[in-house]
Amino acid sequence: MTAYAVAHLHSVEFGDAIAEYLTKIDDTLRAYGGRFLVHGTDPQVLEGEWPGHLVLIEFPDLEEARAWYDSPAYRAILPLRTENSDGSAILVEGTPPGYRALDYLHKVTGRVKSEQ
Repeated sequence: MTAYAVAHLHSVEFGDAIAEYLTKIDDTLRAYGGRFLVHGTDPQVLEGEWPGHLVLIEFPDLEEARAWYDSPAYRAILPLRTENSDGSAILVEGTPPGYRALDYLHKVTGRVKSEQ
C-alpha cells in the first residue's frame, strides 16, 4: 500500500546547507520509488494556524519509505536539514482503494459498517 514521508517544517534557515540538501535529496529517492507530491508551496490555511511548509513524498509502500529514510545516502544529508530547520517528520501508510471514513469508525469502535 502506498506510503508517505511527511514533513511539517515550521522554519528553515535557507543557506548553503539547505541548498546542498535540496541538491542531493532527489538522488536518494530514486532507488526507493520516492517522488515529491508537495514541496515548496504555500498552503491555503482554512482552519487554525499552519506555520511553515508541508513536504509530502510518495513511496510504493511503507517498507520502501523506511528503507529510504534509513539509507546511508539519506542519512548522510539528513543533518543538513535537521540542523537548519525546525519541524516534524513522519512516515505514514495510505489507505486502500475504496476506503471510507466508516472503515475507521468500525476499526476503533467495532461498530458494524452501514451504508448511509
